[in-house]
Amino acid sequence: MKTIELTTNTPFEGELALRLWRGADGCLVASHGGEGVPVTVARCFPWSDPTRFVSLRDGEDEEVALVRSPDELPEGSRKVLEEELAIAGFVFEVESLMAVDEEIEIRTFHVRTRQGERRFQTHRDEWPRTVPGGGLLIRDVVGDLYLVREPGGLDRHSAKLLWPFLD
Repeated sequence: MKTIELTTNTPFEGELALRLWRGADGCLVASHGGEGVPVTVARCFPWSDPTRFVSLRDGEDEEVALVRSPDELPEGSRKVLEEELAIAGFVFEVESLMAVDEEIEIRTFHVRTRQGERRFQTHRDEWPRTVPGGGLLIRDVVGDLYLVREPGGLDRHSAKLLWPFLD
């Protein structure tokens, strides 16, 4: 199959749109106007921007599509890709929240992750997304991903800080 490279000029209507969804077995499936192909995600460099340049690969590790940014995908496909990226690794796993400060257009989180203590910022209109299994995925202003695997299992202080962001 020929590699499809998405750019901001790629149309997202009709048969030219790259679509992503989960198959009945839970695997990621990609289609570009034809039959769906089971794929896995592989992050490309730069690792400092882990949501950009995502290679979708078939069972023989051949690239099926290159997604420059999830933002270039239709909403449903973007959501599935972000969930898959959270599962794939290079995601900070939040163990506790120490502080959340809100400013005019920015929200600053101070968290403890499995990888250590971190501070990150989100836009005020950027809300955590739920992922399969009940976790929450937070994307900061530079595209780093933070996963709260079990929001209900957080300590009381962390749960109180996170509560305003839950549905």
